[in-house]
Amino acid sequence: MNDIICPHCGKAFKIDEAGYADILQQVRDSDFEHQLHERLELAEREKQAAIELARAQLSAAWQKQSAEREAEVQRLKAQLEAGEVARQLAVAQALSEVEKQRDALASELDKARQETQAVRQLAEAQRLADLQKTAASKDSEIQDLKARLAEVALSQKLAITEALASVEKQRDELQASLAQARLEKQLAEQSLKERYEVQLKDRDDAIERLRDMKARLSTKMVGETLEQHCETEFNRIRATAFPRAYFEKDNDARTGSKGDYIFRDTDESGTEIVSIMFEMKNESDATATRKRNEDFLKELDKDRTEKGCEYAVLVSLLEP
Repeated sequence: MNDIICPHCGKAFKIDEAGYADILQQVRDSDFEHQLHERLELAEREKQAAIELARAQLSAAWQKQSAEREAEVQRLKAQLEAGEVARQLAVAQALSEVEKQRDALASELDKARQETQAVRQLAEAQRLADLQKTAASKDSEIQDLKARLAEVALSQKLAITEALASVEKQRDELQASLAQARLEKQLAEQSLKERYEVQLKDRDDAIERLRDMKARLSTKMVGETLEQHCETEFNRIRATAFPRAYFEKDNDARTGSKGDYIFRDTDESGTEIVSIMFEMKNESDATATRKRNEDFLKELDKDRTEKGCEYAVLVSLLEP
């Protein structure tokens, strides 16, 4: 416990440690705030003093810089004025030099113009003399050419006259030849036409006779006609193509059927090298029942086997 004396009444009273510590803390906080306030005021005054000092220093520095800048401006102005004077002097000197060069060039130009004029006049006189000389030469040449042209024109006229006479003569001869050729062509065409008309008439008559003969033939006669044709054609080439061949009608009908022709060919030693059974089939256009090739193939193969032939050939006009 601690004793506390009231500052107003002087009465003492006791307080525990916690209360004492609290009161002591309050006293300390109040004193700290008072000291802090004083220090803040002091710091504020020091800050204001520093600001004033900085302002004074800044003002002095600015005034110094302004003075230096003003001095620099004055120095530059002086240099500029001096440069302007020097420039004006240089320009004056340059103008003087240019004027001198201009005058010299003008003098040289006048001199060159005079020389050019003299040369031009001399060249003009020379050219005029050359032209006169050339004109005289050209006149003489023109007269020569005119004389030559007259001679050439005369010779061309004579040549054209002769050529025309020759061409006209050739034209007349060609016209006469053409007329003769046309006449001969007409005669040849007429003769050829008459000959072909006769041949056509003969052919038509022959066709008509054949048609009439074919209509009169019986079925057997039609077939025999094809057989005779084949035999005739074979005999026509037998001597050269098949000198050792046998080609005769098949007359052996012991088995009930037979072919039309049997062909056998042998080599030089007599050995058979090929054998063929031929069957010829044809019929009249007026036949009621038309046959086909395949209707005879089976019977033809049977005849080939029975007669000991290697091949079988059907010669037919039954189908296209």
